[in-house]
Amino acid sequence: MFLNKTYRLWSSIIALVISFALSGAAFVLSQLDSVETAPETGAPSQSETAEVARLKAEFPVESGTAIFLVFTADNELSAAELDTINGNIADIYSEYTEIPFAPQAEVSEDGTTAGAIVPLSKTNVVDERSERYNDIKDTAAAGLGGVDLYLTGPEGFAEDISNVFAGADITLLATTASVVVILLLVTYRSPILWVVPLIVVGLADALAGTVSKKVADMLGTQLDASVGGILSVLVFGAGTNYALLIISRYREELLKTEKRSDAMATAIRGTAGAILASGGTVLIVMAVLTFAQVDGSRLLGIAGLVGIAIAMIFGIGVLPFALVVFPRGIFWPVTPKFGAVPKRESMWKRAGLAIAKRPVIAGVASALLALGLAAPALTVQVGLTANERFLTKPPAVTGIEVLVDKFESFQGSSITVLAHDADVDKVQEYLADRSDIVEIPAPVIPAGVGAEMPVGPPVIAPGPVDPTYSTVGDSHDGWTEISAKLDYPTESDATASAIREIRSDLDSIGDGEAILGGSDAAVVDTKDAIASDEGLIFPSVLAVVLLMLVIVLRALVAPLLLLATVVASYFTAVGTSWLLFQAIWGFPALDSNVFVQTFLFLVALGIDYNMFLMTRVKEESELIVNGKPAGIIAGMTNALGATGGVITSAGVLLAAVFAVLGVLPLITLTQIGVIVCVGVLLDTLLIRTVVVPSLTFLIGEKMWWPRKTGVLTAK
Repeated sequence: MFLNKTYRLWSSIIALVISFALSGAAFVLSQLDSVETAPETGAPSQSETAEVARLKAEFPVESGTAIFLVFTADNELSAAELDTINGNIADIYSEYTEIPFAPQAEVSEDGTTAGAIVPLSKTNVVDERSERYNDIKDTAAAGLGGVDLYLTGPEGFAEDISNVFAGADITLLATTASVVVILLLVTYRSPILWVVPLIVVGLADALAGTVSKKVADMLGTQLDASVGGILSVLVFGAGTNYALLIISRYREELLKTEKRSDAMATAIRGTAGAILASGGTVLIVMAVLTFAQVDGSRLLGIAGLVGIAIAMIFGIGVLPFALVVFPRGIFWPVTPKFGAVPKRESMWKRAGLAIAKRPVIAGVASALLALGLAAPALTVQVGLTANERFLTKPPAVTGIEVLVDKFESFQGSSITVLAHDADVDKVQEYLADRSDIVEIPAPVIPAGVGAEMPVGPPVIAPGPVDPTYSTVGDSHDGWTEISAKLDYPTESDATASAIREIRSDLDSIGDGEAILGGSDAAVVDTKDAIASDEGLIFPSVLAVVLLMLVIVLRALVAPLLLLATVVASYFTAVGTSWLLFQAIWGFPALDSNVFVQTFLFLVALGIDYNMFLMTRVKEESELIVNGKPAGIIAGMTNALGATGGVITSAGVLLAAVFAVLGVLPLITLTQIGVIVCVGVLLDTLLIRTVVVPSLTFLIGEKMWWPRKTGVLTAK
């Protein structure tokens, strides 16, 4: 009775006004003192590489970051062009460094390419970094015609990543909203109704984005564009799913109930449990994700917690009031009239009756199809290099490829060792004894000393110079930096193996406290962190989902079988998507972190549809017919008839929303979007429609074991 009064017209209007006022206040507060910053990138924050970076950041002379300038032409660079290049480099050094003179550009053997490294102070304020990048680019290119310029290195990659995401939030939002509008129009067949859930979910998405950024800022970190993109898709997907379920049940109850407030109260009683259970499952899964070692996964967990919580609040707490405010005519032209007989003989019920007649054939056929689609998962290749993660190659990638091709000094993999001062000589001796450490050329010393770089070629220091294999850098607070280079390609298996071996050996050199970092060490640490996350997240997510199913269904057999079907659909999705990646996109491999995130979404979100279905099966099975419960066979067929359309619509909508991630420029996001899209479609159209009903008809009332249903026979 309380809910019936809650959804009366004036109380609904007041509730809407309060909801929008609170949302507006939260939005404004989250924007106060907001400055767009870029998150720290690289190795996981708890890794050895990150520890090296933190210690180096405390060195008084630590430059922070650098940008690589690459000048290249089809023909040999002329003397005039080289003079212009060196002059431009000197101007950049004068403006952005405190170094008294600028080194001349290094010229490749064939004379077609010149390169220079400019040390810079580090900043993560996006506007400041972009302004500096553009100014350096303009200065470096001044007076050079016919010479291609590429800016690469740490700052080049950081700026290019920002550029490829520039405007991506608007593109993603516009594309997502367009997809949702089209699918809502198709689902409701109404030119009016779709506006209400779209506005409510859109407001939830905007609020989730701003609040999650504020929460991350309070925790001392920042969300990057990829996390923001996934969050938006997650909120739209979950929010529209909740809206579809509530609106479908509301329409159904309007046929039975004259007052809209009473119909909505009944609809909420019938759907709130399933929404709270499914949303609660995702919330707990996101909470588990906050314990991940990979920073991106942990940030996604933080953002997902905020986003799903807001989506649930708006789904159950705002959307019902917004719907009740409008008359039944909002469903026009298919307006539900009080007293009309509901159409329960839908195509989904007919499909359920057909499966009930031949559950073995339907089950075996669907299982064989799923196995065939999952088989390609056995051939999946894993691991993308930094240069392979972009759908369109940015200038930073082209620039580093030119440097590696033209200069021997850029080949191989650089490592940085921090050792206590007393152990420096021992570490250097160890590195010199390794056969895979590159010899450092004899030092090049300018022909004079002064505030400006002297004109003319550099002069080699006189006298024989013993070969060296490592360089001793700056010292601070008892630590000394030692640099060396491995004679292996960057991000290769050989490099990873060597890094692990060196780290193990350093534990027995001197006091055993020396640590190793660098860009390739960051790759190794990230892969190790992903493996650790998989060991934590996979079993934890399965346990959470199983527990929630047991609580909701009050059974053991049904939850175990439902969980098994969702896991099966995950492997089917990976196998099918791998075929698409090979045939359409030509991706060389899956990104290492794709497995964790797609598993989360497919298991946590995919179980929603089975949860929505089986809670309705439970409700329909317990209806008293001729003095006893209807039973699971009638319950399943009736539940399919009542929920088949809306659950299928929700699945198609969620799949389409995740597919929108493909508009973003990173291969990782495309892969996540495609795998989740394929998985949700398979789960909706195959697993939930055929496999789950087949299993239900075969097992019968034992699905509810150990709970007794009062039905004597399963047939």
